[in-house]
Order: sequence, then C-alpha cells, then structure tokens
Amino acid sequence: MNATSEDGFFLGATAALDQSAPRRFVLPPHHLTTHAVILGMTGSGKSGLVTVMVEEAVRSSVPVVVIDVKGDLTNLLLAFPDFNAASLVPWVEPGPQAKGPNAREELAMKLAEERRVGLTAWGIHEAELAEYRASSHVRVLTPGADAGECLHVLSSLERRSSRWDNDVEGARSALSAAISLVLRLLGRDADPARSREHVYLSVLAERRLMNGESAEIGALLPEIVDPPIETIGALAVDDFIAKRARRELAAALNALLASPSFASWRQGATLDVAEWMAPVTTNPERPAKTPITIVSVAHLDDDERELVLGVVLEEILTWVRGLPGSQQLRGLIVFDEVYGFLPPHPASPPTKRPLVALMKQARAFGVGVVIATQNPMDLDYRSLSNAGLWCLGRLQTDADRARVLDGLVGNAGEEAAQLSGLLKKLAPRWFLMRDVRSRAGTVFLQPRWAMSSMRGPMTRGEIKRARGV
Repeated sequence: MNATSEDGFFLGATAALDQSAPRRFVLPPHHLTTHAVILGMTGSGKSGLVTVMVEEAVRSSVPVVVIDVKGDLTNLLLAFPDFNAASLVPWVEPGPQAKGPNAREELAMKLAEERRVGLTAWGIHEAELAEYRASSHVRVLTPGADAGECLHVLSSLERRSSRWDNDVEGARSALSAAISLVLRLLGRDADPARSREHVYLSVLAERRLMNGESAEIGALLPEIVDPPIETIGALAVDDFIAKRARRELAAALNALLASPSFASWRQGATLDVAEWMAPVTTNPERPAKTPITIVSVAHLDDDERELVLGVVLEEILTWVRGLPGSQQLRGLIVFDEVYGFLPPHPASPPTKRPLVALMKQARAFGVGVVIATQNPMDLDYRSLSNAGLWCLGRLQTDADRARVLDGLVGNAGEEAAQLSGLLKKLAPRWFLMRDVRSRAGTVFLQPRWAMSSMRGPMTRGEIKRARGV
C-alpha cells in the first residue's frame, strides 16, 4: 500500500460490513473538524489508533496537543527513523524465562523484525520513518514533575501575557481558570460567578495585569488584606468581603505559597498554547518541524489531574476562540482516556466546561478534538453528539455496547442489534467506523501499524531518558 499522506490521513484499511476485501483508507483532514470519538476495551488497539491519528496529523503538517492520562502516548518519543534493532535495546525488558547475556539484544532483534514486517506491509519503509522523524518535534510537559518539562500551571495569573494588550476577554478567561485552581487547592468555592473570593482575587489580579505589573501570589497578599481599591461593583470593599475574611484568605494563600510541593506548580514553561502550536525551527537551514505537545499527567492523582487539566483546557479554549474562522484542519487536540473528565449531568469537574465548549465551537475555527476512552459508560453523550467520526473497538459488556449504540444510532432496531453483535466479536486492532461526512455508512477499520514504538506506559525516568536528559 502507498504510504503517502499528501491527500489526507492514511489511517489504514476499511472494509464493508459484508466483509469484502479491505481497501486503503485515507481520511480527509477537514473531516476531523467535526471531532472524533474512539472507544474500545483494554487490548482493542485504541491507543494504537490514537497514535496513528497523531502521526498522520504531523505528516499533514497539522500541530497536535495530546493530553495523556495513562502515560501511553509518551511513546510518541520513540519514533525511530529506521528498523535497526539497536534503537530498541534500551526500551525492551526480557521476560523471566529469557536467559543468557544477550537476552535483551535478542528480544530487540525480534521486535525490530516484527516492526519492519508490520510497517512495510502498509507501505512504510525507512525513508518514510526518517522523513517523519525529521519533520516532527515532540515535547513532553509534566506539570508538578521534572520528568518532562515543568509547566507553570498558574502562568495566566503570575506571568503577564500580551493578551492583556490585544485580547482582554481571552486573558480574563485564562485568569479565571487559574484563580479557580488556586481556590480549589485551598478547599474554597471556586465558582467564578458565585464565589466572592474568586471575584475579589480576580479584580485585584486584573488591576495589576492591566497596569503591566506582575500578579504573583506573593505580590497579591498585602493587597488582599489592605486593598488598593475602595469598591467592588456597587459595594464598598468591606461590605463585599469583610476584613476578617480577607485576612483568612491571605493567611491561607501564604500557607499554600510556603508549601514546597506547591512550588513545582509555579515553575517551568509558560502555559502558552499558541507557542505549542507554532512550527518549531531547530535548524535555520531546514524546514520548520510540526509540533506534538504532550501534556502528561499520569504521575498525578485524580484530583490533581482534574485541576491541572481544567486550567490547560481553558487555555486551549481561549486560544481557539482567538483564531480566525477556517474550514480546514489547522490543529488537533487529542485527549486519551477521557473517562471521569466528561461525565454526564449533574457531575461537573473543572475539565467538563471547556471540553463541552470545544466540542461545540472548535469546528468553526478549524480545530478538531479527538476523545478516546476504554470506559464508555461515564460519558456525556449529549456533548459527544457533536462528533462526526466514531471508531468503536471491541466492547465486552452489554452495558457498554448499549450505552455507546444509544449515543450513536439509538439503542433500538435492526441496525443497533447488528452493530452490538459485531462489537462483541471484533478482533483486536479492528474497529467499526462511522463518518457522517462519508456515504459509506458504517464500515470496518483496521488501523495501520504505528511508526512510534508502542511499548506501554513510560515511567518518569524513561521519559527523561527518551528526551535525552
């Protein structure tokens, strides 16, 4: 099969449900502006399909932001430019039955040959691997840890952005998300519309930022106790928030500021999505590279993931809304394992609002969203109704199949019964695919082999090693 991506995303091969011979399948990039949902149980090949989508985006010069909850997609760092077994040696671990001084090398040779056979069967040879490696730039951000680049999660609060000069609305939205994060860390009401503390901090921070000053938490502390303003809205400051409440807020913020663990959230790269999406020039004499920015939160606990990703997604939404309209795909946001971050009503974690807004609005700006999970039960399918591309891998339980099909075709009738039976029997690395922009209806999809070495979740030490640190 021809591996070129000039005419779209070469995802693999498709076949009609009557099981006719598979044919090479290329997805037009603009089909992803209506977003994609990938569902499948463990072992279905879901992460492989997600990886192929990211690789094909890069081959089409479309920048990607990847939110990696499990640690699988840091494997994008392992896109080796050839079939040399030596590249795999540091990344394989022989099983307990393997013996001998060369066990690691022998396993690497076996896996390298499997990789060569698998990729060449799809028309991907060393030339394509080398071209992909040369044209892509993978960056890993690890908030709260130094495995990848540290990420200053409170950038919009503590580092003044040029948006305060040319996009005040966007700057306010990002500031609001950062202040909500701080208040959640304090265990206080973080709702921008209801929380007096949120409003108070926002007014003080915005005043400094609009004046070209820093709004670091340390600089805000004295102003919280003795504000440089007399009113908030129509009320005097003392009537809006009492002196005692201001002192308590300042004391709580000071304790947070003094916490060594909190320091890691306030250092590192600025949370700047526009920078993440910009082509990367590493050599002035060569073409710029297409960026893949991976925000890895596998090392965080559940509460920390929600808080951090809520801020990241709000920043992504702010960036999207600042773009001119487009019908072409100009960027891709990939969220692998969205379970728990987009739950049905009434649950509303910090990630839900920006995800719902992206699913509704990003299309108009040429930005696609790809959502994947192995746990389809706890998803807000009303939000996912905006998705135009569905890829369904094997789903073992009746409840999973019924829930998914109810969101896709309505859980009734002959079609639903047929699809339910197929979902139960699908082999690994096969999916049922439905694209609303295609006349083909529901078809089988077999993803091609990923160019990146899919070795499973990477530890912090392995991420450092893959980055060459």
